[in-house]
Amino acid sequence: MKHIVLTGGGTAGHVTPNIAMIPSLQELGYTISYIGSYDGIEKKLIEELDIPYYGISSGKLRRYFDVKNFTDPFKVVKGYGEAARLLKKLKPDVVFSKGGFVTVPVVIAASRQKIPTFIHESDMTPGLANKICIPFATKVCCNFPETVNELPANKAVLTGTPIRQELLSGDVKRARAFTGLTEEKPVIMIIGGSLGAAAINDCIRRILPELLEEFQVIHLCGKGKLDESLVGTKGYVQYDYIKKELADLFALADLVISRAGANAICEISSLNKPNLLIPLSAKASRGDQILNARSFEKLGYSMVLEEEEITDKTLLFSIRELYGNRHSYMEAMSESNHIDSIKHIVDLIEDAVN
Repeated sequence: MKHIVLTGGGTAGHVTPNIAMIPSLQELGYTISYIGSYDGIEKKLIEELDIPYYGISSGKLRRYFDVKNFTDPFKVVKGYGEAARLLKKLKPDVVFSKGGFVTVPVVIAASRQKIPTFIHESDMTPGLANKICIPFATKVCCNFPETVNELPANKAVLTGTPIRQELLSGDVKRARAFTGLTEEKPVIMIIGGSLGAAAINDCIRRILPELLEEFQVIHLCGKGKLDESLVGTKGYVQYDYIKKELADLFALADLVISRAGANAICEISSLNKPNLLIPLSAKASRGDQILNARSFEKLGYSMVLEEEEITDKTLLFSIRELYGNRHSYMEAMSESNHIDSIKHIVDLIEDAVN
């Protein structure tokens, strides 16, 4: 029996590509185990799938000064010891890492035990955790061609990002029944990420009266970000978090407004949804979302509005312009050569195991 250990955590974006690969790995007869942090978001997501989950100590690696910089290295060392013991016990044939700080001890321990190890980088520039892991990896699976050019030629492989296949089978009728929205006006879906995006949420709600004259709105606003005063507003529905019905909501949406995390934008483009990307600002991140967004803009898949440029006027104008030009965006996305990412990565894993 072939055995694979998946690892990745800290954010949903470091877990969903792993989840997307699980059905294909199970079809090929793999036993699957998952190593994550003691209580990160990945624990709940993986345990819901009845995959054996093992928690290890995880410290964050920061580029900026923080008092925790003095204590977290000890957590990483502890995590390495725990990962090494787990891998000796589980004896996997291969390890696949999606990134996040919890993966660093796992990848290094796997390398030391001569276990083939694949890491995946969704963003155009590798995050700090993956940068540390690259020397220990067998191969680095990349989402953007630009990333491949920046990494060692013997390691980098262009694979794209694994997309959850269930997103491709949404049903418009189910979505209308769930939301209560009608066929009268086109539908905009706003996705702010699992935590929501305050700047986007606030602006959408301010321009809602003008938006609802032309559109209906599905607003995924993040946990604890619901606006009770808007409950019952005709043509507007808000949810703090959606899981089971997400594919149906995508099917119903004519336009999508989203942050520019790599997994999110790859899912949106695979569904051919005209989209407005509002990347996290460089002040609040390492700037990876801006690079992701600009790459998709260059390909003709997306319109981009930077967070610093958001006003009621610019957001409303961008939405109207996107809808007016929606067919050109759909055409560009439909003509792109989408890689079957899951098959590509699983083939690499199979080659290593066999």
